[in-house]
Amino acid sequence: MYAMRLSRRVNAPRSAVYRALLDASAVAAWRVPEGMTSRVHEFDAREGGTFRISLVYDDPASTGKSGGHTDTYHGRFIRLVPDERVVEVLEFESADPALRSTMTMTTTLTDAEGGGTDVHLLHEGIPDAVPAADNELGQRMALDKLAELVETGGAPR
Repeated sequence: MYAMRLSRRVNAPRSAVYRALLDASAVAAWRVPEGMTSRVHEFDAREGGTFRISLVYDDPASTGKSGGHTDTYHGRFIRLVPDERVVEVLEFESADPALRSTMTMTTTLTDAEGGGTDVHLLHEGIPDAVPAADNELGQRMALDKLAELVETGGAPR
């Protein structure tokens, strides 16, 4: 297992970014890499609340972690600090034991120098079967989509 840290400056207030982290429609729009579509099955954004999300490859020849061409994961919200931090635990739904570990994702929001928000992502417990370069690329794409969503006012109110 390994961990990954990423940061991204977003030209929007922390409150807008935080709302986009906890709104099912927003998550479906931004937490999905290019070449995939997202389906939110369950999303209860409160401490202890659960979620279940599928990411489906647009290319039917691509193989997913959960079978077919789909990556499905589920988890729960461990800690929510308004406008500051979201801590989630999650795991892939997979028959492959190499992919079935509990991961922790911590998103921390801080005021950026000069305005906006710095989004810091710490993703821990990533299974070694998930290529690090692929995971980093997917997370960077998602953070770019998050920035675009909140910078254009697309974040939920």
